[in-house]
Amino acid sequence: MKLLLALALGLSATAVQAADKGHDALSRLFAEERQVYYAENPGSGPMDQPQPMADEMPHESLADFARRELQDKAFLDALHKIDRAKLTEEDQLNYDMFAYMIETRLLFAKYRTWRIPLMGDTAFHAYSLGMGNRLRFRTADDYETYIRRMQDIPRWLEENVAAARIGIKEGFVVPAIVIKGVMPSFDAAVVGTAEESTLYAPFRTMSDEVSEADQAALRAKAKKLLEGKVLPAYKALADFMHTEYLPAARQDLAAVNLPDGKEFYDAMVRYYTTLDITADEVHALGVKEVARIRAEMDAVMKDAKFDGTFKEFQNFLRTDPQFYAKSPQELLMYASWLAKRIDHKLPSLFGKLPRQPYGVVPVPDAIAKNYTTGRYSGATLDSPTGGEYWVNTYALDQRPLYELPSLTLHEAVPGHHLQNALGLELENVPEFRLELYPHAFGEGWGLYSEKLGLEIGLYTTPYEQMGRLSYEMWRACRLVIDTGIHSKGWSREQAIQFMTENTALSPLNISAEIDRYIAWPGQALAYKMGELKILELRARAEKELGQKFDIRAFHDRVLSAGGVPLTILDARIDSWIKVQKAMN
Repeated sequence: MKLLLALALGLSATAVQAADKGHDALSRLFAEERQVYYAENPGSGPMDQPQPMADEMPHESLADFARRELQDKAFLDALHKIDRAKLTEEDQLNYDMFAYMIETRLLFAKYRTWRIPLMGDTAFHAYSLGMGNRLRFRTADDYETYIRRMQDIPRWLEENVAAARIGIKEGFVVPAIVIKGVMPSFDAAVVGTAEESTLYAPFRTMSDEVSEADQAALRAKAKKLLEGKVLPAYKALADFMHTEYLPAARQDLAAVNLPDGKEFYDAMVRYYTTLDITADEVHALGVKEVARIRAEMDAVMKDAKFDGTFKEFQNFLRTDPQFYAKSPQELLMYASWLAKRIDHKLPSLFGKLPRQPYGVVPVPDAIAKNYTTGRYSGATLDSPTGGEYWVNTYALDQRPLYELPSLTLHEAVPGHHLQNALGLELENVPEFRLELYPHAFGEGWGLYSEKLGLEIGLYTTPYEQMGRLSYEMWRACRLVIDTGIHSKGWSREQAIQFMTENTALSPLNISAEIDRYIAWPGQALAYKMGELKILELRARAEKELGQKFDIRAFHDRVLSAGGVPLTILDARIDSWIKVQKAMN
């Protein structure tokens, strides 16, 4: 049947046979990669099956890193033996995405980024502290499996410390200012009793399927393990951070000053933007965007009938009590109300909506102090909960309500939740594609989603408009600041001043953001570069299609393949435009 259809479309039998041969070779390669992936990532398994509960932590020794690099090189060699030109259009996309995934792994392996296992607002150990909250416990065996996993935490922490020590020896370390900000998260893991640890959470309220006698025995076993081995391991980690890592941390900030730093930062610019672009080009584009957005801000200030300078208007927005919630509950309730208002309007923007719901939850207390204003935390399709839109309720006087519409659009819907949940529902695609998240596509969509609030009437006051523009300015400033810090020698104070002068963000948010850019070279570039590409593609489609342009169909096409590099998205929109033109 497939051959008859191909002949009807004008394809030769030889071409069909070549495409089938290539498809089979790709399928075998993808299946082999997934088996290796499951083995390397405890707790993972085929997405169409219940996920196993891990009984061990990831393995991150030098031998593990070396083995994975060799395996990825073998995967890439095998891919290159398949003739891409003879594949179907869909398999060519699968080919390109597999190449992107493996080449990304090899890029980070080349620069041995595992030598720095922490970011500006979190670190590797934070992943372990909340792992019990993400698991479903029913039987005694589930709790026994979790206990075996906790028993492996000391080994895992030691491997990460060993990697960080290599970073210290080779000068590949985080700046001291970043370590000082994230240090409380290491100290927070140091508690005196098992009951005080977040790792003990699954034992506080246990499954009804477990007898009272078994519950008591499991609690005693977990308590003995935590207090005897696991909590002392976190104490040793905190001691290492205070006595070894912090004293060895860099005083300078620029990534170009790391070993092979210029080459490393150039590679990070290309990776996080998924474009062939230089740091200088990004910096110049950022300066241009800052000027454009500033002009729009001045216009909004006039709409608000504010009698004063722009600086005075910023101070008004940052300090007037009318703009701030009086309790964490009030902040969360307002965020939830905004989310439901957006939900109501989604059918006007999308033809396809995801099945998975989401909730609004506070950022965990243990990390809230040095965490960003909000973030999205996804969930698997078999998770006992949906996705989570995190809202930071720490320091309420730093969380203005007029920013919440933009934050909600970005992190929840139509931003990251809608985007990620639809990605989980992709059908007839290799499983590896369901987990890919090119930063420029993902974060670009989030920022683009903030602008969609204009089309559904979410921004109802000049102050909320200023909040939107401040958020857009924030991302434009990132282009200037990230490249300024890492390639032009900017100081932290210079970066903070630039952000303070150009946005209405609170001082706490600004300092947390700047430290994040310092610790994570290049990632901050993804947002604005991705948004600009999506806006460019939408303008192209509107111009080419005229009356045939359908915003819902355009958005469905953008999200239809899951996360893709911007170069691939560009080609997919072009092909969609051609199909739309040919219809009717």
